[in-house]
Amino acid sequence: MTLLDPAAEHIDLEPVLETFRTQGFARLGRIASDEALDRLRLRADDLMHGRVTHDALFFQRDAENGLYEDLPYGRGFQGPSLQYRKIEKLEHDPVFRAWLENAMFERVARAVLGDEVFVLRAMLMTKPAMGGTPLPWHQDSGRFWGITRDPCLQLWTALDDAPREAGCVEVFPGSHHDGLASPQGGVVPKAIVEARAAEAAAHALPARAGEVFLIHNLVWHRSGVNVTNSPRRAFSVCFVDPTVRCTRTRKAPRQFPRVFIDP
Repeated sequence: MTLLDPAAEHIDLEPVLETFRTQGFARLGRIASDEALDRLRLRADDLMHGRVTHDALFFQRDAENGLYEDLPYGRGFQGPSLQYRKIEKLEHDPVFRAWLENAMFERVARAVLGDEVFVLRAMLMTKPAMGGTPLPWHQDSGRFWGITRDPCLQLWTALDDAPREAGCVEVFPGSHHDGLASPQGGVVPKAIVEARAAEAAAHALPARAGEVFLIHNLVWHRSGVNVTNSPRRAFSVCFVDPTVRCTRTRKAPRQFPRVFIDP
């Protein structure tokens, strides 16, 4: 499979990384080849329909009432459906693993994190046609992540066109500089959202299929529902350096797989 669009090798990373450092996000551009997109979209369908299975995967569907706070947990795969909101642990799937180890991601991850890079989380986020769950302002870190320190790098790939009407990602530029809004992390408390006038600061990131964004884990971001007749699927991978460790005690600590290992 040819992973990268030929134009990807000509991307100058310096201005991208500077924007990422200052704003907490940056548009890398369309780097996925048509072949890669076809394979990733087919794989997403195969996983949701149960045609391809892996024991380690985490599945979550949207809440029946459409509310984020009522999302179901612990139900796993509930049968063939395109209504799954999230599939995690995709580092165990060879098709998605091949994409997250592409040469451009390696350049970015090593520039930000150093030579040794590990996968903290790899997941598919979907908003089906005329559906999905509104995702409120949140940060992808905090105590509930159960790790020794805050991660800082996510690479987000649009598998389909993601216009504003399809529930594209929105960010609060520069908000990562202020650290965690609450020690717990995750959803930003309503009082803090209002105090920071986040609504006025919201910046939409519409994307074309194959485009990639760098997103800092601490930058506030959100997304709405999909009101188009097409699905809006995206693949997000969070990379960390070797100093990050799992802190959970009720089960064996998670082991984060290393990637971009030189032959």
